[in-house]
Amino acid sequence: MADTPGTPATRSALVVERLGKRVPLPSGDLTILDGVGFTIQQGEAVAIVGASGSGKSTLLSLLAGLDVPSEGEVRLDGEALSSLDEDGRARVRGEKVGFVFQSFQLLPSLTALENVMLPLELRGDADAEGPARAILGQVGLAERLGHYPRQLSGGEQQRVALARAFVTRPAVLFADEPTGNLDTRTGQSIIELLFRLNRESGTTLVLVTHDEALAARCSRQLRLESGRLVAA
Repeated sequence: MADTPGTPATRSALVVERLGKRVPLPSGDLTILDGVGFTIQQGEAVAIVGASGSGKSTLLSLLAGLDVPSEGEVRLDGEALSSLDEDGRARVRGEKVGFVFQSFQLLPSLTALENVMLPLELRGDADAEGPARAILGQVGLAERLGHYPRQLSGGEQQRVALARAFVTRPAVLFADEPTGNLDTRTGQSIIELLFRLNRESGTTLVLVTHDEALAARCSRQLRLESGRLVAA
């Protein structure tokens, strides 16, 4: 079907085709993912849900190019990840991907400002400090720039992690149980911040969670059961 005149064509942020992952064991191969396929459009917020052991985190690793599938294909913002070596996948992640993890993954020897500057420095930006200061101000940490992770609360550390994830203006942001280590009230404030930053940046959000209320905030849910996609 032709696009309506004056309306921009919708781009696919992620295209997943017949994705499978098996791990060899002495007793035989263990199938973690089996024939998973879906498309996520640019700007969507999508939750990947399912019980523990359903394959959510493995799927996220494959989508981000952190792991390679046993079969199938992932295309991230038009790039076929399986055609790339590890250096190529790392380049795609540096250019197009942001991450937020349950465990924050901040470098303890760097200040909040330095943690947020790091991805900009790694990709060779001439000015890393300006954008890092600006986004830390957006997440309410303008007065905490010189603090180290150990000097910040859990909620503040996750705000730094959000700032670091969004500072590169990634095409796709992957969030893996982003409130898993936070109390309910702090977790709720982090979620509000995550969705606000996502709206403002126009980033595609892929969120792994077991929290059904959080998943309901997304425009769509992909549900895994025993490695298979059972609802989309």
